[in-house]
Amino acid sequence: MVVGSYPTGRTTLNSQEYIMRDCVSCSVSFDTHSFAKRLAGGRINTCPDCSDEPAVKYLGLSAGDGKQASLTVLKFESHEDREEYRQAFWVNSGMMVGKSCQLGYQKRTPNVKFTTVTQSTATNHKGKA
Repeated sequence: MVVGSYPTGRTTLNSQEYIMRDCVSCSVSFDTHSFAKRLAGGRINTCPDCSDEPAVKYLGLSAGDGKQASLTVLKFESHEDREEYRQAFWVNSGMMVGKSCQLGYQKRTPNVKFTTVTQSTATNHKGKA
């Protein structure tokens, strides 16, 4: 195992690069690409313990597949609403289950509030609808 240190606070370990920063809240040194930091979210200059991410992440949905697929990005009020809608869409759309999506379990459409951030319409290979 080869460990080297750069003057800019970058560390390499087996050809992977880790960027160490100091937290602005508690002055603890932490890796910005660690699993804990990615899970906690928040600002880049706060450690996973000090991070709090009140914003709900957008949800991107693809309707259809191949050349005629359209993409919709939705914004939700809470994490619970986002997860409920994501699960209902996954079950009802039949993604990754072939053509048997209408044969099995159907989940009701959740009654959650969301805002459409952006939407791309389905186009063919010539760019026409």
